Amino acid sequence: MSTARIRPLTSPFPESVAGILAKYPQGPEGPIALFRTLAHSERILKKVGQSGLLDRDSPIKMIDREIVILRTSARCDCDYEWGVHVKAFSSYVGLSQEQISATVHGSSTSEVWGTEHSTLIQMVDELVDRKKISDSVWLCLNEIYTSGQIMELILLVGFYHSIAFLNNSLQVEQEPDTPSMHE
Repeated sequence: MSTARIRPLTSPFPESVAGILAKYPQGPEGPIALFRTLAHSERILKKVGQSGLLDRDSPIKMIDREIVILRTSARCDCDYEWGVHVKAFSSYVGLSQEQISATVHGSSTSEVWGTEHSTLIQMVDELVDRKKISDSVWLCLNEIYTSGQIMELILLVGFYHSIAFLNNSLQVEQEPDTPSMHE
């Protein structure tokens, strides 16, 4: 029995919704559950897609974005989003199994992280815990990223914090064959 508080829409979708959903990542059975759930509000579905933080033109390396997304999802206890990103992107961007595990069970001092990625983990942890970045982490970020990139990284944490709110509150069900942080 489903625990989802709002059941994902199923095909056939209204024409306007189908056009939007076609632009989103697809699973084996079409759009993944999160997007089919958001489709209950065409406005929200459009707004989530317009965030633009995961487009190909991002100035942030894909591996860096995925580390930020995985750590944010883990820190927000969002098993759905963490599992989707592990399955869809982790091997593509070159994350090892140890690094994936460290996004959940590790810290910024875990041996699997180099300086750059350790700084990203610290940034996410500070934003989740303190809602701001300390001077010491800011200095490290400034040595690695431009001001525009730092702003994008901060917004990425905030965006996925919001996605965690949605997934966790709506109790979106895990996608088939996605890993769980809790296994």
